[in-house]
Amino acid sequence: MLERVGAPQDTGEEAAEEPEEEAEGEEETVVADTASARERLVDLASGARYTATGKRKTAVARVIVKPGAGRWYLNGRRLEDYLPRVKLQKMVRQPLQVLGLEGRVDVVVKVHGGGVSAQAGAIRHGLARALADADPALRPELKRRGFLTRDARVVERKKAGLKKARKRPQFSKR
Repeated sequence: MLERVGAPQDTGEEAAEEPEEEAEGEEETVVADTASARERLVDLASGARYTATGKRKTAVARVIVKPGAGRWYLNGRRLEDYLPRVKLQKMVRQPLQVLGLEGRVDVVVKVHGGGVSAQAGAIRHGLARALADADPALRPELKRRGFLTRDARVVERKKAGLKKARKRPQFSKR
């Protein structure tokens, strides 16, 4: 280790403390921006409704978000009744949990097509898009978490002469 003459020795403790302080300051700024965005969304007029469409595979979800008590209605049924798997319920609620809005908005969804997993993905996508429409300040956080990105993966079509999309019939030499 090289030492400068006349300079106090660096023990490494001070250098380690400084970056932590800077990192904490950055986190507080992000949290403050998200908190102010939450407050603005909660202050929306009681009659405000934000709609968006979410898609995943062949499932399409039309989502309506409005200020309320945190009720969910999917095709006229409660969330727990429509999506009995806890994993899918958590997946659908992710955008609200990330923004801290769970229990502050009501969500009404009409969803059709696909299976239960694709429908849950479509609902999450539509919910994130509706929240981004409600307050543009929420968009960067939703985008960073990947909720606004449409998952474009779909089933590949079957080709002529093949058994499935890529599976070929068994080759026989003779």
